[in-house]
Amino acid sequence: MKDLIGKLADQLGLRRQQVERTVQLFDDENTLPFIARYRKEFTGGMDEETLSRFQDRLADLRRLAERQEQVLNTIREQGVLTPELEEQIEEAETLQVVEDLYLPYKPRRRTRAQKAREAGLEPLAEAIADQVYLDGTRESVGEMFLNADVPTVEAAWQGARDIVAEWVAEDARCREIARSTTWAYGTLQSEVVDAAADEKGVYETYYQFSRTLDALRPYQILAINRGESEGILRVHLATFPDDIIADILELHPPDYNSQLSTDLHMAVEDSFKRLIRPAIEREVRRDLKEWADEHAIEVFAYNLRGLLLQRPLKGRVVMGIDPGYRSGCKVAVVDTTGRVLATMTVYPHPPQERWDEAIEDLRELIVMHGVSLIAVGNGTASRETEDLAAELIRIVRGDLRYLIVSEAGASVYSASKLAREELPKMDVSLRGAVSIARRAQDPLAELVKIDPKSIGVGLYQHDVDQKALERAVQRVTESVVNQVGVDLNTASPALLQYVAGLGPTLAERIVEFREQYGQFLNREELMRVKGLGEKTYEQAVGFLRIFDGTSALDRTGIHPESYKAALRLLRVIEASPRDSDLPEKIERIRANVALDRLAEKFKIGEPTMAYILDELINPGRDPREDVPPPVLRADVLRMEDLQPGMLLKGTVRNVVDFGAFVDIGVKEDGLVHISNMAIGRVESPYEVVQVGDVIEVTVVDVDSARGRIGLSMIGMPVGSEER
Repeated sequence: MKDLIGKLADQLGLRRQQVERTVQLFDDENTLPFIARYRKEFTGGMDEETLSRFQDRLADLRRLAERQEQVLNTIREQGVLTPELEEQIEEAETLQVVEDLYLPYKPRRRTRAQKAREAGLEPLAEAIADQVYLDGTRESVGEMFLNADVPTVEAAWQGARDIVAEWVAEDARCREIARSTTWAYGTLQSEVVDAAADEKGVYETYYQFSRTLDALRPYQILAINRGESEGILRVHLATFPDDIIADILELHPPDYNSQLSTDLHMAVEDSFKRLIRPAIEREVRRDLKEWADEHAIEVFAYNLRGLLLQRPLKGRVVMGIDPGYRSGCKVAVVDTTGRVLATMTVYPHPPQERWDEAIEDLRELIVMHGVSLIAVGNGTASRETEDLAAELIRIVRGDLRYLIVSEAGASVYSASKLAREELPKMDVSLRGAVSIARRAQDPLAELVKIDPKSIGVGLYQHDVDQKALERAVQRVTESVVNQVGVDLNTASPALLQYVAGLGPTLAERIVEFREQYGQFLNREELMRVKGLGEKTYEQAVGFLRIFDGTSALDRTGIHPESYKAALRLLRVIEASPRDSDLPEKIERIRANVALDRLAEKFKIGEPTMAYILDELINPGRDPREDVPPPVLRADVLRMEDLQPGMLLKGTVRNVVDFGAFVDIGVKEDGLVHISNMAIGRVESPYEVVQVGDVIEVTVVDVDSARGRIGLSMIGMPVGSEER
């Protein structure tokens, strides 16, 4: 690890200077979104995904280097560090290799071998290890080591074998043999312990299950681990002990002419079965879980990104309905900015069944406030409430439509501190309806208020490493928020906290400043916020928008450090940032002057010049506008209406290893299995769809009893019905 920069450059296929500059940017406490957008000249144009991998690998290499140094210092202090061992540790590629090399020098517990050493049996152990020829019989030699702690000759030789077994177990080469053979040929096996505890048969697949380690899938590992933790499954690792013991014996070969050959063979076999195998099994189970966790976190992050990037429905007055039976349906109407206009509770469903009254009350609200969209939560009584929405549309007519909205986490938000601050005088039960309505208008702005683990777009997200999951969630949310940009004068603290460099405390202070002094007129006023220094300003300001301020450039993603160049460009083309024909003027100069010449003329880098031109053409552009809008419905489709061959339009709700779940407007989401995603083999569903995609699907089969719908994206069979 003497050359971390070179190591990183080799592993990522980057130039050394590129790596040096990027490492320096991170070391100077620049945020990833800031580096990705505003420091392309230094990074060689690395995008966020590449920078994320860079940052992770840099952290890994530094952890490895730190551990190598710790281990070297510890062994050096013991006075036993050899040049050969030092080189082996310094050349180690992984933490596991470093730990294997360090194992013989770790402070020892009171093991059987340690007790044998204290009883003076180490010379006997050395005789076994060296396969010496005894000067006398095993009995006579063993008697020389008898004492209060070693009462018999057999106890003496057993203690000596314990010492040899520990030496073998601490040999990095032996552990690597056991490790590599286990990974190559081992199998993970599970069997049922208590089927009665598995009432719904969730783990039935794993009651008698065996799979080689290289064939296991992450979701299988997570399911087996959960079944084991719930006491339903018993899990163990099957290996090939005879083969491994034979390979280890090649490193420590017995001399069959020696009286101690059997002792060495016994020590090696004991070493594997008692010391090496349990350690390797624990290591393999740990590594399998880490791998499965990493995959599950990637799936969650991928789905979360798609969910957060769903297209907002701007300019609509929305009625949000949080469905319910006994407690009624909670209703909230919000205007185009999300401001609450009205709330009420209606009781159309059992046991009250005041259907006509609910229809009339809701019709009046719709007409009074000009509601154009009904957002229905997808929880209890959602499909019955969907009937309510469909009837309202038939009565009111016009452009009124309804949309099923995931209400996952709405109840968590309703009782949160943020909800109490945003809706202080509102009953907690009605806040959920407000959240549902606002989710339809702007999913990103509302979903950042909720613990992402409650959103339900993952794979066993509650079982994985929670700290790693939180890091991934933070990174994805921060990426999306900064990609979209944030209105400084309307954003909630929940949204502002994800802007590069800010965090929860400064987000709260920005909102407090706004409430005290009124709206921000320009970006420079940010510097008046308590605790917001120059470095934080530099990181955050480019991602914050002011749409009606004193500077038209403040509504763009152009960083204030580039305002001088942008204004010089505008003077040259005799234009203003507010000119309606500015895009045409920019396109003309882009077509007639090479980018490198423009960059040289205005004394900035080419990536920055290109970004300025893009932002002047599309100031304040929301990347979510490229995403198809959600499917708005006017009538209800039921499972019994579905027929094989029917063509439908739906929204992807979740993507997992084996396919995608799609909302097609019936009670249950349908599954597009990976085999039905395209003609030919699809390696991964994540290459084809993401959460929020609007796709056309064909109904393949319907199992009403089990609530299962099979769908296909491949195409519509001849004679199928389109709906």
